[in-house]
Amino acid sequence: MARVKRGTTVRARHKKVLKLASGYRGRSSKCYRIALQRVEKALQYAYRDRRCRKRDMRSLWIQRINAGARLDGVTYGNFMHGLQVLGIDLNRKVLSDMAISEPDAFSALVHQVKNAIPCRVVYI
Repeated sequence: MARVKRGTTVRARHKKVLKLASGYRGRSSKCYRIALQRVEKALQYAYRDRRCRKRDMRSLWIQRINAGARLDGVTYGNFMHGLQVLGIDLNRKVLSDMAISEPDAFSALVHQVKNAIPCRVVYI
C-alpha cells in the first residue's frame, strides 16, 4: 500500500490560519504555531463579543429612550409601562431611532402615554 503524503493538506491548513492572522504584529502573523494561538484566542473573543454587542446595544437604546422621554417629563419605566397599557408594540431599537431622528413623533407618543397612565411625579 502506498504511503500517504499530506504536504498539500498541511499547507492548506497553515495558509488558512496565517490568512486569519494577517495584520497581527510581529511573529503572530508569520509563524504558524504562534499564529494558531492568536487566531484561536481571537475567535473566542469574537464569539463572546457577538453576545456582548447585543447587550450593549440594548443598553444604548434604553438610554436614548429614557433621555427622549425625560424631555417630556416621563421616566423610561413609566413610558414603557404606558406603551404596554396602550397596546403599542414597538421594540426598543425602533423607539430609540424614533427618539433621535423624529423627536416630534416621539414626543407625541410620550404625550399619548402620559394621558394613558395615572399622573406620577417625576424628579429630573
